[in-house]
Amino acid sequence: MTTDSRTGALLDAARAWAAADPDPVTRAELEALLRAAGDGDAAARADLADRFSGTLQFGTAGLRAALGAGPMRMNRVVVLRAAAGLAAHVVAADTAAGPGRRPRAVVGYDARRRSDVFARDTAAVFTAAGIETLLMPAPLPTPVLAWAVRAHGAEVGVMVTASHNPPADNGYKVYLGGRAVEPEARGCQIVAPHDRMIARRIAAVGPVAGIPQAQDGWTVLPRGVEQDYLDAVVPGPAGAERPLRIALTPMHGVGGATTTEALRRAGFADVHVVPEQAEPDPDFPTVAFPNPEEPGALDLALATARAVGADLVLANDPDADRVAVAVPVPGDGGDDGSTGQDWRMLRGDEVGALLGHAAAERCAGRADAVLASSIVSSRLLGRIAAAAGIPHRETLTGFKWIARVPGLAFGYEEALGYCTEPDVVRDKDGISAAVAVAVLADGLRAQGRTLQDVLDDLALAHGLHATDQLGIRVADLGRIPVMTAALRDAPPAALGGSDVVEVADLSAPGTGLPPTEGLRLLTRDGARVIVRPSGTEPKLKCYLEVVSPVATRAALPAVRAEAHERLGRIRAELEAALGI
Repeated sequence: MTTDSRTGALLDAARAWAAADPDPVTRAELEALLRAAGDGDAAARADLADRFSGTLQFGTAGLRAALGAGPMRMNRVVVLRAAAGLAAHVVAADTAAGPGRRPRAVVGYDARRRSDVFARDTAAVFTAAGIETLLMPAPLPTPVLAWAVRAHGAEVGVMVTASHNPPADNGYKVYLGGRAVEPEARGCQIVAPHDRMIARRIAAVGPVAGIPQAQDGWTVLPRGVEQDYLDAVVPGPAGAERPLRIALTPMHGVGGATTTEALRRAGFADVHVVPEQAEPDPDFPTVAFPNPEEPGALDLALATARAVGADLVLANDPDADRVAVAVPVPGDGGDDGSTGQDWRMLRGDEVGALLGHAAAERCAGRADAVLASSIVSSRLLGRIAAAAGIPHRETLTGFKWIARVPGLAFGYEEALGYCTEPDVVRDKDGISAAVAVAVLADGLRAQGRTLQDVLDDLALAHGLHATDQLGIRVADLGRIPVMTAALRDAPPAALGGSDVVEVADLSAPGTGLPPTEGLRLLTRDGARVIVRPSGTEPKLKCYLEVVSPVATRAALPAVRAEAHERLGRIRAELEAALGI
């Protein structure tokens, strides 16, 4: 095909899309691009080529992309087609399960742009397809939707959210349950083969104008649904008030009121919400990225903590399915009258170890209670489980895998995701996890101990497991396979001063896990590096871990400093190997 014919085909596809687009905003956006491209604007043509380079596919978190017109963006056409294909999949699965009530769906949404519109479109398509549809009454956290799928015995759940992605994005998380999926997967996000089956159903959907949409007939759940979720994750009053003082930020997302109420129910009345980030705002004006992991994202929360003399900082991401934790460390104070302490954000692996250790103590010796973590998370949880006589399972990245582990008592992934109440929410839940961290910190405070003291105990018992991450954000997704291929073809001979003794291609059979894109490198001294593409962002992610024995508590500072230095060397060597 010649360049002119390719351009003509691209413009024809864009014109056809614009003609069928039911949304005047994205239709006008596409028409403006078409005019510019027709006038020879190279940037407009490149933009169109990107928008029409394929079709959004279900990844780690369903659909997720920038808002805009075209099949590679999030818009009403993409959502209507996705809803129609998903509805067809659910109806077929329910029919195959045998006679019974008609299938049921729960649809939730956050406060991002167009989330409410996409949720209503989904409800309209589901209802027209004969699915009993329950629509959340307002923008609410993802854990409320994940709980509702199980609580209402729904065959499908949809959460319209882009979680911690940039403000320009939105997304579409899909859960299956009820009669549409096997019992151990009810209330979990989709995995193969369901993702491929749904994709085929979406591909078979005809023109968007022909998708049946009901004008009404779905049920808007009462506002009390949020309280029902809280009753499930924080049952009963706490009794005596807990004295722990907490600084909390919902990071401009929808979790502020729900997390504050959950903490209040658990006895924490002294909670200070960061005022600049308290209310939902789709622009996320005070952060570069609304992701607690990003540098600077917790600055306002830490400033609030210093000002009020807090004992603990908790930060939810915008849809509140994750939580970050920061703890005080000795410091000099400030000229503004703030307390004489500084703050350190705990790594996700450290919070996972703390909550996992607490779970192991509760379940010690029980063969039916399993601790689970993703392949990119620290290996420390496995050692904690072994010491308690509890099975440990390693899974692929993503809670859609962790949540499926039979007998799950606790699961986590290093990206600040924790499942502390698997019988209630079969997914990561930043609200119940925030309560669990606060309860743990308060109990230790009463003993004159801290979360850091427990981390020190674990290092003495199992070795210091130090982790770090290298994230390489790209403008061109084509760079990611080029970088990983270069690493696969010419891996470094050594990392951090130790010989690389294993390079495993995680996409090949024989790893003990389903094939996935990525590489795992192990060194002779036990360091581990895993390199994989992100499932939610245009990033190549590299996960680093070193393990160092610790003889005494007095030796810990020196061991930590040496581990930090090793991680820095590995990071630099990895950057060189990837050609950065």
